[in-house]
Amino acid sequence: MLGGNFVNRFSIQGRSYKVIPQIRRSERLTAEQLQSIYVTGPNGTLVPLSTFATLRTTTEPRDLKRFQQLNAVRIQAVIPPGVSLDQALGFLEGEARRTLPRGYTIDYAGESRQLRAEGGKFLGVFLLSALLIGLVLAAQFESFRDPFVIMTGSAPLALSGAMLFMFLGFTSLNIYSQVGLITLVGLVAKNGILIVQFANELQARGLDKARAVVEAAVTRLRPILMTTAATVFGHLPLIFARGPGAGARNSIGITLVSGMIIGSAFTLFLVPAIYTLVAKVHRPEEARDLADAVREDIAPEGVRA
Repeated sequence: MLGGNFVNRFSIQGRSYKVIPQIRRSERLTAEQLQSIYVTGPNGTLVPLSTFATLRTTTEPRDLKRFQQLNAVRIQAVIPPGVSLDQALGFLEGEARRTLPRGYTIDYAGESRQLRAEGGKFLGVFLLSALLIGLVLAAQFESFRDPFVIMTGSAPLALSGAMLFMFLGFTSLNIYSQVGLITLVGLVAKNGILIVQFANELQARGLDKARAVVEAAVTRLRPILMTTAATVFGHLPLIFARGPGAGARNSIGITLVSGMIIGSAFTLFLVPAIYTLVAKVHRPEEARDLADAVREDIAPEGVRA
């Protein structure tokens, strides 16, 4: 009777109209006029509201927002330059623990929710990806030494180079830069594979370990530089991206470009050093025996006779 909600519809000449029961506007202008409204009481008698109801003035929100089916208050903030999202959320959580009453909790939406839900899984995903790459390399080289040389000679310095730019403030350690770090491990591992695989072939031809790995690094320099240049120039536009979603593109671009440049530069020196100390010695006679065994397996029956 006081609001504007409709209770029904009726049609006249093909048009539908709402039925909105309301008291006349002149009788509902002030709160005191509400006490004069009569309602039906026992035995059908009309009783004014003032006989059983009182008026009290309070302050209430215009609407009650809900999140995850709970009453909620939404807080929006702008992060100042130089402060990462993780640092801002950590500050918010510390203030919430200090000031909120017991029983109150905080939850997130959007990018903040994604960071809290998936950011803590980065270390496990990173270790799993490194383990998977190591197992694939072990199956390829039929040895655990060569994958160890490749992973320790390329991945640590590439990751350190990418994280250096994070500490310098060019980007932050967010969900997008974490994806870039995991991708970076696979990209820089290819440079180590090129050197180690060719060094093994040179050892099988009769070169000693140290000379073979140096020759492999010099010979594979051009493919490594081509792979690095293709990766860097391919991701360079992400660094200069602007507009909506530019922050995510910038994080991935800075991580991959900086990691590839620094990682590729040090791979040419660190992989040969580790290879000289750890890698297995491949003798020429072992290679000949292996080649003879392969030829016997694929030779036709008539040739064997």
